[in-house]
Amino acid sequence: MPDTISSTLPSALLKWYDAHARALPWRNPPGEPAPNDAAWPYRVWLSEVMLQQTTVAAVKPYFEKFTSRWANVDALAAASDDEIMAAWAGLGYYSRARNLAKCAREVASRGGFPQTEAELRELPGLGAYTAAAIAAIAFGERATVVDANVERVVSRLFNIEEPLPSSRKTIRASAETITPNSRAGDFAQAMMDLGSSLCTSKAPKCLLCPLSKHCAGLKAGAPERLPVKPAKKAKPERIGTAFWIEQDGKVWLITRQGTGMLGGMRALPDDGWTARDDGSGKEPIDADWEALGAVRHTFTHAHLTLSVQRGVITGQPSGDGTWWPISDIDDAGLPTLFAKAARLALASD
Repeated sequence: MPDTISSTLPSALLKWYDAHARALPWRNPPGEPAPNDAAWPYRVWLSEVMLQQTTVAAVKPYFEKFTSRWANVDALAAASDDEIMAAWAGLGYYSRARNLAKCAREVASRGGFPQTEAELRELPGLGAYTAAAIAAIAFGERATVVDANVERVVSRLFNIEEPLPSSRKTIRASAETITPNSRAGDFAQAMMDLGSSLCTSKAPKCLLCPLSKHCAGLKAGAPERLPVKPAKKAKPERIGTAFWIEQDGKVWLITRQGTGMLGGMRALPDDGWTARDDGSGKEPIDADWEALGAVRHTFTHAHLTLSVQRGVITGQPSGDGTWWPISDIDDAGLPTLFAKAARLALASD
């Protein structure tokens, strides 16, 4: 892209952003300096972690719940893993919550967030995108921020026909050429907003786009075909069984191992569907088991059909666990899969 275009493109985008920026609870109004508040980088960091592979609509209530309960990074660092995992329940991608706790404690031990992209990369759970976003948005550092929306915008601006993911190095290098020295945070958020509102995956609104005259993909025709993506592979099907073990108005809950699928989360016992695809396994205790039906859930890597069995017992299941009041099951912080299974069990009473 010629230097004259690279110099005029940021101003055109920022002018559009000043008029059309989304009002979000973790954002500063466009054009205003970052708040001189220790909680500001915390809010930026928290929002960026939550927004990884998750929609803005889904994140808003969780962001407000977290910031109301833990107003700054020190407060979050003092929370237990169980509290954080329970508050995160339903947002998915639970490794983010585990890294959130680790990162909060690391930042608290340092006395605050580092301000450079390189130092931010040293924190647990912060990859290239998140570190760049925090550096630019929270601290005003010039950093090239590339998420899925920005990938799409840049692929079209530069007519990058190399397929993903191999094109990511080219996309990042191209984005670097148009990232301005000033208002880097606003520019990053403007690129995200442009991708989510106008430069969409399907039916991009090119006539409304402030960058249309700069867009090589538009000039080449059919910008919606960019970025070129590899064909999606069919997700495998898995089956398994969860066990609703009931006694005196309480249900037996376990805490899943800290790594792997839904690691560290409270859950119903199951037959190990994460390790096999045939649904085989043993019940955790002898009981007259009643089949309640099945729930369906989709992960990033597989579809799962989880049968639910209920057993009312008088003894104690083996292994670690806790008896949880059934009337308070909504407070257990079950991940979505097991929340579905719990709702099925309750509906079967």
